Amino acid sequence: MLNKGYSYWFLLPVGIVYTLIFVVPTLSSFFFSMTWWNLTEWAFIGFENFITFFALRSTSIAIVNTLIYAVSTSGLKVVLGLLLASFLCSGLRTAPFLRSMVFFPTLLSTMAVGISFSSLMHPTRGLINSFLEFFGIQGPDWLGDVNLALGSVVFVDVWRGVGLATVIFIAGIMSIDRQYYEAADIDGGGRVSKFLHITVPLSRPAVNTVIILSLIGGLRTFDLVWVMTGGGPGFTTDLMASSIYKVYNQGLFGLATAGNVLMFFMVGIIAYPLFKLLNRK
Repeated sequence: MLNKGYSYWFLLPVGIVYTLIFVVPTLSSFFFSMTWWNLTEWAFIGFENFITFFALRSTSIAIVNTLIYAVSTSGLKVVLGLLLASFLCSGLRTAPFLRSMVFFPTLLSTMAVGISFSSLMHPTRGLINSFLEFFGIQGPDWLGDVNLALGSVVFVDVWRGVGLATVIFIAGIMSIDRQYYEAADIDGGGRVSKFLHITVPLSRPAVNTVIILSLIGGLRTFDLVWVMTGGGPGFTTDLMASSIYKVYNQGLFGLATAGNVLMFFMVGIIAYPLFKLLNRK
């Protein structure tokens, strides 16, 4: 309830902006997903776009890749972020500098990161394989090998995003009452014991936040994958977003819109129950 001194008319500007930016485009997408359309005309065709989109060979591969990508990046960001945050909250003199270094990749443009790592992972001229060759190791084709391409993109995504997860975990750890750690010291608890029995349980709100944000981000990822691999080799690294973009490039706008609607429901079906599960008392 609003205070009596305020009118519901104060909500009108925000409501108009929200409706124009979110509600109208969303409802329009639902409608145009059931049409054949271009910039000048359209024709209603029902659920044919959805049937056709599911029949595409790339769709099933993209769905599986998207789930693998989202779960992998989310899990690694949670584990590595929590470990880094715990280390950076251990009283090191250089902790402020190290925190800045860990967070720095998050500030970089995704496109710049993708282009840079594409060069670093080049099979013949890349710095990574040149470094391995110095030690007599034949480096693989990181982005051209069907067994390594998706994992390589996951690694880059985690490298770029773990800094934000670490900052969230640092905030969560710093909010824990120090009396718990002092009590553990009196009882003879070691670092591992305090981490497992104090830090991890009492950082649950931060853990929940990182899981939800990173999982939704992983399900919606497009730019990094497209810059590094373009969805290749073949459909090996195709995600839902990149698969939909390829359909758009072919001029099949209605079919691509149907793919966007499916991705919208996929994210909602996964994220909302997970949010309720993680935040239940």
